[in-house]
Amino acid sequence: MPVPLLDLTRENQPLLAEIQAAMQPVIEGSQFILGKVVSDFEQSAAEYFELSPDDLALGVSSGTDAQLLALMALEIDAGKEFICPPYTFFSTAGVIARAGLKVKFVDIEPETYNLDPSKLEDAISEETAGIMPVHLYGQLADMTSIMEIANRHDLPVIEDACQSMGARHKNIVSGNFGDFTSISFFPTKNLGAFGDAGMLISKRPDLREKAIRMRVHGMKDRYEHLEVGGNFRIDALQAAILSVKLKYLPEWHEMRRKNASYYAKNFADLKIEQNQLEQPIEKKDNWHIYNQYVVRVKEGKRDALKAHLDAAGIGNMIYYPTPLHTQPCFQYLGYKAGDFPVAEHACTEVLALPIHPFITQDEIRQVCEAISSFYKV
Repeated sequence: MPVPLLDLTRENQPLLAEIQAAMQPVIEGSQFILGKVVSDFEQSAAEYFELSPDDLALGVSSGTDAQLLALMALEIDAGKEFICPPYTFFSTAGVIARAGLKVKFVDIEPETYNLDPSKLEDAISEETAGIMPVHLYGQLADMTSIMEIANRHDLPVIEDACQSMGARHKNIVSGNFGDFTSISFFPTKNLGAFGDAGMLISKRPDLREKAIRMRVHGMKDRYEHLEVGGNFRIDALQAAILSVKLKYLPEWHEMRRKNASYYAKNFADLKIEQNQLEQPIEKKDNWHIYNQYVVRVKEGKRDALKAHLDAAGIGNMIYYPTPLHTQPCFQYLGYKAGDFPVAEHACTEVLALPIHPFITQDEIRQVCEAISSFYKV
């Protein structure tokens, strides 16, 4: 039987009656934009993120828009540099460029794929205006080191936690390190909406009201605009859906972590060696939530293994095949192949395997046996 990379039907179908019940008052009341359902969800999310009363959890239209809203709220002078890794989803660098800033890339750690703090300090110049570390695949970057460097240089930090809602570093949950944090509720995320949605977390009380205004075109009172913001609102139907699913998120995270342990056990049983296929690690002081289970296929065999799994009906995906500094739209930055060797090498080896909460142990075994058969040929 095929094993899909993702299975949203298994996730959402058991909750359908509860979700429909949550949506019904929105439909009957016709408060589709903002309103009590949205504010109630924001309050529940703030509690989940363990935010203080001065912090803000703001429902927005997407994780990308959360990043853009954060940059707009900071009002950084055009042309200044903003640091991010070259190995991530496009939006991280894309929003920096959209905000009129210069993207400054810093290479990643080979074992976590997150921004490498040891390379960060040398990249900072008088033109640097901030840092956007990414918590990739469900594991937080080394925020202790990153924040130490950022604070020393008085630089704002925007956490890209779009793949890592609920992950922890030193028992501190994502969203509690930087000035702002972006969260994505894209349907395939650990907490997924039924469409596009996201959240902006703010640890900046001085920018709280500004961020709220900028979510709705910078509007303070009707037709009075203090800033140029955007249409960054989450809709009430998505907030209703997410309010239901948020209650199950801690359990789903534990299921993902158990599935990661099942992979490790099966790889050991089948004698698949680390020099053939390198399993993801959970770095010391981190609590990984496995939005993706990404292995590294060694010896130049990634594409061959992918084709083998495709033929066997095993879902898989390459996240990401191309580093951002080599994308055509960023040619003007002057980067070239070889500038960020760790990121570039990762792009040739990474392969994501099914890790969603509802995959069975038998299906994980099937995935591992398919990989084992590849190495026995």
